[in-house]
Amino acid sequence: MAPTISARMKELTDDRVPFVHAVVVRAQFPTAVSAGDDAIVLPDGSIEGFVGGQCAESSVRTAALGALQDGQSVLLRVLPEDDLDFPESPGARIVVNPCLSGGALEIFLQPQLPPPVLWVVGDSPIAEALAALARSLDFSVRRTRDERGPAGATAVVVSSHGRDEIPAVRAALDAGVGFVGLVASSRRGAAVLAEMGLSEAERRRIHTPVGLRIGARTAQEIALSVLAEIVAAVRTQGLAPAHRGGQAEALEPGPAYGTQVVDPVCGMTVTIAADTPHLVADGEHVWFCGTGCRDRYASSGGGR
Repeated sequence: MAPTISARMKELTDDRVPFVHAVVVRAQFPTAVSAGDDAIVLPDGSIEGFVGGQCAESSVRTAALGALQDGQSVLLRVLPEDDLDFPESPGARIVVNPCLSGGALEIFLQPQLPPPVLWVVGDSPIAEALAALARSLDFSVRRTRDERGPAGATAVVVSSHGRDEIPAVRAALDAGVGFVGLVASSRRGAAVLAEMGLSEAERRRIHTPVGLRIGARTAQEIALSVLAEIVAAVRTQGLAPAHRGGQAEALEPGPAYGTQVVDPVCGMTVTIAADTPHLVADGEHVWFCGTGCRDRYASSGGGR
């Protein structure tokens, strides 16, 4: 790993920015990379480092963004169209890349996802049990007096038995937290929400009584039900960290970034990023796997 890549990975980890670390495992002549070369793929599809030329980068970008979505590591084999004799690797995902000039690549993609942040408000037995259980599941836990409050949190749970509930819920909503749980009875929870004058969008982000219905009675059982609902939202609904000032914590890619399109010249699937070659043809944007396909398309009169 190059020192610059290592330092950049630490910086991203400290800033809680998700990324994929891509490492070349095997490279076949005449590729320009060697085993051990590595790069970072960011959520907007940009690549820092070098794991192959533009054609290889397109395949890596597509696989890396998929890895960020499902959180699973990928062993990616990128093969040129006319050379499928690269030694087998069980479990590898194979991509035939028609624009590679020659040489096969095998690249290991490992997503680095920051642990979800849970802000627990209150000192009740339920709050204590929730904080302890969340830590055991690798959540990053903040408590009531943490100066960061709900900023960047994945979820907030208020369990303060009526004390400062409305300011805490309001702060979580204003910070863009997608899951705000209030530990309260149905009657009291409804009364709290009615007092706040919420919009429909804000109301949908608040869960009260919070927790899956498992017949919980003790503080520990209630904490389990609450955390189960949060985990379900993270795993099945794509619950993301809170926004900062209305903007996503990760860089926003732009209207087309991250979209998959088909190169009209070679037929390869391309994931659009800031540096993806493209032309405008008859008022429509057309993207390509590399400059070779773009130039071939332009020379045929397909773009301007």
